[in-house]
Amino acid sequence: MAPPSPPLWWVGILLLVELLLLPRGLAKNDDEACLSDLRRSLTDPSGSLRNWTRANFAAPCNGFTSYLHGVTCNNGRIYKLSLAGLALGGAISPYVSNCTNLQSLDLSSNQLAGPIPPELSALLNLAVLNLSSNRLSGPIPPQLALCAYLNVIDLHSNLLSGPIPDQLGLLVRLSTFDVSYNRLEGPIPVLLANRSGISPGLPRFNASSFIGNRDLYGYPLPPIKGRGLSVLAIVGIGLGSGLLSLVLSFTAVCIWLRVTEQAAMMAADEGKISHLMPEY
Repeated sequence: MAPPSPPLWWVGILLLVELLLLPRGLAKNDDEACLSDLRRSLTDPSGSLRNWTRANFAAPCNGFTSYLHGVTCNNGRIYKLSLAGLALGGAISPYVSNCTNLQSLDLSSNQLAGPIPPELSALLNLAVLNLSSNRLSGPIPPQLALCAYLNVIDLHSNLLSGPIPDQLGLLVRLSTFDVSYNRLEGPIPVLLANRSGISPGLPRFNASSFIGNRDLYGYPLPPIKGRGLSVLAIVGIGLGSGLLSLVLSFTAVCIWLRVTEQAAMMAADEGKISHLMPEY
């Protein structure tokens, strides 16, 4: 005799439980891929990531705790990665985007090189991105504007080049923005330059957010370089013009004196000749 079928309401509850648990299971596998790929992309000369092993990646979180260095969990998911000042080398793995619940990523004060992965735009919950004081190069990905919850973007003291993407000015929650001391160029986006801070009428991002980029211009930095003449250039042109005028004037005077002298000599010679000529 077959066992009786469970009531329909019980089947509904089981399906609901499975539906609620499924995303968490998938996310756990995503966190594992995130950590394993990030570890492969990094060099760790000081051994700070010695417990970042495959065995620990399988279960990186235990509720709100984690035994992995620099990993903070929230309800079984990786909530924060803080690996600042560990002398880490290598590059930033684009698979960090697999940590889909990540809200804070701090890899500052290391020796990371290479580009900022555009794939970070998949971290839709990201609020803090600190990649400062590294050797990162290439452009700032405009895709970061898809991280609508970003409050902090700190990229200072790198080797980043190209323009500041205009799209970043659309991040309405952005309260800290620092791209100073890079190799950026072009105009500062208007939406970043004119965003007001806590005090009415004052810009939220002042010149300190942008200094140290030789070819970056526009408020709150000075206007574009090269369209106006520097003080030294103006002084040089003035001195050069004055010297040229002096030389031309001196030359003209010399020529006038020479012509006058020759005219006088010719007049004197004519007088002598007329005196010696016989009268008819």
